[in-house]
Amino acid sequence: MKKIGLLFSAILLVFTNFAQDFNGDWYGELAVGGMKLPLVFHIAKTEQGYTSTMDSPSQKAMGMTVDNTEINGDAVVFDLTSIGARYEGKLNAEQQLIGVFHQGGQSLDLVLYKPKSEEVVHTFVRTQLVSPPFPYYTEEVTFENKSAGITLAGTLSLPAKKGKFPVVVLISGSGPQDRNETILDHEPFAVIADYLTRNGVGVLRYDDRGVGKSTGNFGTATTTDFSTDAEAALNYLKQRKEVNKSKIGLIGHSEGGIIAPMVAARNKDVAFIIMLAGPGLPGAEILALQQALIARADGATEADIEKNAAISKGLFAIVAKEQDAAVTTQELKAYLEKELNALPDSLKNGSTEKMIAEILPGVDNPWMKEFIRYDPRPALRKVSCPVLALNGSKDLQVPAKENIAAIEKALNEGWIERGKKEKHIELCILDGLNHLFQECETGSPREYGEISQTFSPQALTKMLDWMRDQGIVK
Repeated sequence: MKKIGLLFSAILLVFTNFAQDFNGDWYGELAVGGMKLPLVFHIAKTEQGYTSTMDSPSQKAMGMTVDNTEINGDAVVFDLTSIGARYEGKLNAEQQLIGVFHQGGQSLDLVLYKPKSEEVVHTFVRTQLVSPPFPYYTEEVTFENKSAGITLAGTLSLPAKKGKFPVVVLISGSGPQDRNETILDHEPFAVIADYLTRNGVGVLRYDDRGVGKSTGNFGTATTTDFSTDAEAALNYLKQRKEVNKSKIGLIGHSEGGIIAPMVAARNKDVAFIIMLAGPGLPGAEILALQQALIARADGATEADIEKNAAISKGLFAIVAKEQDAAVTTQELKAYLEKELNALPDSLKNGSTEKMIAEILPGVDNPWMKEFIRYDPRPALRKVSCPVLALNGSKDLQVPAKENIAAIEKALNEGWIERGKKEKHIELCILDGLNHLFQECETGSPREYGEISQTFSPQALTKMLDWMRDQGIVK
């Protein structure tokens, strides 16, 4: 009787999956660095098969084309080549798609389901919304990165339609970002652009390559590649008659704080840079500090933190060798297998093979390998323009104390090497602010979406006051 019952259940399950209507909206949340990022897939059946689009509501990225939609029985595959992403899922008995979302070398679990019509998917309160009409001029613009063969799209805001103004380029942090650096319904770059433009400083902000209206492939790009995009923005501004070419600056957040010194080091036309939570230490050191701080804030034991740090240190050491890519992959796999097999089952999240499949893509990809190897200090030593470096005291992603000290040391070493005294360098740790420059409790990424403030007025005022001190704006 048991065999008959099991067979009958299996037949019902197969029949149910075959008859399943995948049409409609499928909702899920990605757990990314302690944050929850809502995603919605819209599936439609046509005579030629299935088509779909994807929304990332908290990033204001709506209607992204899914280039390939495959549905075979209970298995689903979505490919989004523009952002280098892929989702693979399988329908279970509860009518949920259980799968994995791959992007940028990372593989994250993602469960999709059809929300009830009355269900409220997510609600955020935001106190710094920016919307027209504006008391200044805005223009949708495009410019080319000729070396990469791509076109970048953005928004240029100027204090007025006519005149000559100082202008800054905003450079986003890591991950595929739109021109407003939208995250969890926060739009920090929109807030910064609005504030500065109202106070006499123009702003150019743009969608990352492969995001929004910009062309190119985000998924295969590295920080060095992104620096050429910022350089293209700089060159575009130099062609605009409304721009004071002696007062073009760069403001970079997080990874953008690595890129701004890279561009300034090789372009003397950069009048100044502002680093917002910009790293001053090598990538491997940043990641080690970040992992420990976030894990501790989220309640991990010191023993677990130490074990994770030891495993990560070994991974970073293999990547740092800069050897043949295939050899690196082989060494990383062997190292992970050895380390994970030694862990007690209580610390494992599935089999060793499953864990390797989840961990390896996050390390063994072009962007991460370059980040681990990259040391920002040589570029900082070559920066000769005025620099303002701001960090939040509760930043757990780019810890303030260690990075501000490294930035200051590198900048001063550069001035000494050039036989000049320190000039126009200011470094400041803003009390109580996190990595996004929000006033916060702990600094954990888990708080980002819960905080109503998008960007602290304290940080906005500091940037403007410093620019006034440098004579950039009155």
